[in-house]
Amino acid sequence: MFDDIKQQLSDLIDAFCLSRGLPTGKVEFRNIPFSGEWGIAAPLFPLAAADPDKSLPVAKKAQALAEALQSQASGLPGFSRVEAVRGYLNLYFEPHSYVGRVVGTVLEQGVRFGSQPQLGKPVMVEYSNPNTHKPLHVGHLRNVILGGSVCNILEASGKRVIRANYIGDIGLHVIKWMCNYEAYHAGEQPSADIMRWMADLYAESDRRFSDDPDFEAQVRAYFGKWDSGDEHVHALWEQTRHWSMQGFQQVYDLLGEHFDRIYFESDVEESGKVMVEKLLKLGIAEDGRPENPVIIDLDKLLGTKEEYRVVVILRSDGTSLYATKELPLAIMKFEEYDLEQSIYVIDVRQSLHMKQMSKVLEVMGYPWAARMHHLAYEIVNLPGNVTMSSRDGTVVLLDDLIREATQRAFEVVQEKNPSLDADSMRDIARKVALGAIKYPMISRENTKIVTFDWDTALDFNGQSAPYIQYAVVRANSILRRLSEPAPRKADFTHDLLPAELNLIEKISQLPDVVQKAAAEFKPSLVATYAFELAQSFNDFYTQCPVLSAVGSARAARLVLVQAAKISLENALSLLGIQSPQVM
Repeated sequence: MFDDIKQQLSDLIDAFCLSRGLPTGKVEFRNIPFSGEWGIAAPLFPLAAADPDKSLPVAKKAQALAEALQSQASGLPGFSRVEAVRGYLNLYFEPHSYVGRVVGTVLEQGVRFGSQPQLGKPVMVEYSNPNTHKPLHVGHLRNVILGGSVCNILEASGKRVIRANYIGDIGLHVIKWMCNYEAYHAGEQPSADIMRWMADLYAESDRRFSDDPDFEAQVRAYFGKWDSGDEHVHALWEQTRHWSMQGFQQVYDLLGEHFDRIYFESDVEESGKVMVEKLLKLGIAEDGRPENPVIIDLDKLLGTKEEYRVVVILRSDGTSLYATKELPLAIMKFEEYDLEQSIYVIDVRQSLHMKQMSKVLEVMGYPWAARMHHLAYEIVNLPGNVTMSSRDGTVVLLDDLIREATQRAFEVVQEKNPSLDADSMRDIARKVALGAIKYPMISRENTKIVTFDWDTALDFNGQSAPYIQYAVVRANSILRRLSEPAPRKADFTHDLLPAELNLIEKISQLPDVVQKAAAEFKPSLVATYAFELAQSFNDFYTQCPVLSAVGSARAARLVLVQAAKISLENALSLLGIQSPQVM
């Protein structure tokens, strides 16, 4: 935000260095922790260490350099004072000028505040990755929500992002579903709620396969038809896969997610088998057929001990596994897009598998293998530590979750604002409900288990999306009561109260939070920031009168309300959460 001032200071230090025969570009700046005023520090130890004159210890030399620079830097505009302390050159901003610049930047940039222009090679984020013919339930939602938020944050940090989805469209689960459909539901069409219809038939087929030996035999025979290329079976597969994809799209539309590239497991099955033969010819893989599978003993190849273990890349009967297909898929991605990085949002339990895939590709000679990153996440449980599964009654489908959350949110909106019309209430309730569902999925560390709980998710007084959304509503309510257009700039000449200073400090942090969250792939940092910003705004709301303030304080606080509203909305948007304007 203050890059121009930092550049002036950097130029001054470089000129100082040149005049003394010292190397330039050795000084980096860091923010001084906020304690009622703002400042930046320039540690001079690297410069002192690079000085050919070794007559003084580095610490004393750094302090001497800081003192020599102090008088020269004191003339820079925008600073109230400059200090040389223990080898640091500390520069403190003039508070009113700093505040005006922060708030002015937010209002000028609007929805772009916190974001950088997108440059460089693209980054691909692969997430969601559902299996067709199966339901998407709450357990899958963390993947979708985490992946979407990571994409938003990476884009805001200045990365070009390709959102990819790898769909499991072949395998036993598909054959079971189709066999059950033909035997018991032939000719039926999906209902409007495609996901529910597909899920019910999947659960039915799975129960039959487990409980009925005759049905299991039918499935095995059906699998034989699939393998032999039976035209009818393949036509049915294409039709039912299309239904499943329509159901997924209903979910993605509801969640506000989209994908730039869809990969199907069926696209890479044959190329995966070709790659197995290549690995055998290269001597990387070992062929144990017909009794045993084709494997890669990575520890033996690399001379390591139980670090990578053995990778099975083809079953003994010649059928493929995940590894068979994911190797050519990884190659396809980098060949198509020349990626800076390929990020996989996959369950933490696949950590060894992802480590093995990267190492196999490295052994094959692909230098980009080191640019594959596994973004691991933990599961979502129901209250009572019940793990959700598509095979039993613990599944909570999205429609059920949304319906329950929307009804609860609707009741709150009805209580808070009974004068709203029904359509507005439903629209607000849907935004609040989706926020309540998304926030718990990403407010915790990626690798910590989430236990979904209704009361916590919809708590308007706790760390939740509705609490943050309500702060936006409060800001908007102030601006809506104005009889004149809100001012777009103001002079912050009044005595700033602690609640104002704290709010301004929190607003100014958004760009840095975005960069840190992007570097660490942690939407939880943005989620925590949004909550703390809402807290700061609520403190300001209760302690600093706005509409009843007089003179310059009124205009300044109105501008500050707008800046806070923009920052809150931008932070929520990074999490994939919409901000209602009334509630």
